[in-house]
Amino acid sequence: MAPSMKIVFGLLTFVTVGMIIGAFLQLAFIRQLEDSYGTKFPSFKGSRKVQQDVYLKLPGGISFWDNDKEAEILRLGYVKPEVVSWSPRIIVLHNFLSMEECDYLRGIARPRLRVSTVVDSKTGKGIRSEVRTSSGTFLNHEERKYPMVEAIEKRISVYAQVPVENGELIQVLRYEKDQYYKPHHDYFSDTFNLQRGGQRVATMLMYLSENVEGGETYFPMAGTGECSCGGKMMKGLSVKPAKGDAVLFWSMGLDGQSDPKSIHGGCEVLTGEKWSATKWMRQRITS
Repeated sequence: MAPSMKIVFGLLTFVTVGMIIGAFLQLAFIRQLEDSYGTKFPSFKGSRKVQQDVYLKLPGGISFWDNDKEAEILRLGYVKPEVVSWSPRIIVLHNFLSMEECDYLRGIARPRLRVSTVVDSKTGKGIRSEVRTSSGTFLNHEERKYPMVEAIEKRISVYAQVPVENGELIQVLRYEKDQYYKPHHDYFSDTFNLQRGGQRVATMLMYLSENVEGGETYFPMAGTGECSCGGKMMKGLSVKPAKGDAVLFWSMGLDGQSDPKSIHGGCEVLTGEKWSATKWMRQRITS
């Protein structure tokens, strides 16, 4: 075997072993959260927002986050992970964002929303397409330093088990009535985008609005039954948008190869506005 081939084979082996070890560590982390969820806090009736307020205003001003900044940033005790598919790997993280964080991201993005684009596989540049009819914007590098954005990015990093510096800038999107995003893959098919940070490994999709009908995140190759997608019954699995929830899914398998089953789309919005924030995570440092 030529020396160059040995180097390539060694690198591929290293990446594959690293992803497998990372996946096992991640599963252990998720299982720990599942086991501990609901045991730290008492049970209260009412909306999610009411429950959060009650937790932080217990008699005597007691807070379970007192003197624990790390727990506050990670929203320990609030976030409830739910594994909805193993192939492709999809985890719904209920209560991932606070209501204030959702409104904050929407407030930053609203003044500069533009018609969304898709990646041209030949040039790697964004182009307009009927595949995607939303509007959106990326947070900039300065906004990435804001304390609330930093906290969200650290939370994403911990739950996804991917370093913060491997993440792209957060993109905030708005889908109005009848808007959608047809099924697509988040991993790249061009070589242009792979030069900066490598392939996309995972995606964190966070929901920022409520009172939305339709607008589900649809995975046509996940699950074995049918699901609702924009008012229609479709084969596959879908996640209904709920303010504060997030969907974490992987575009690459444990073998280090792109996973075709990770194909997904945004179903047509029937009523209301669906706001979301997306964070793509790469193999290597992007910033």
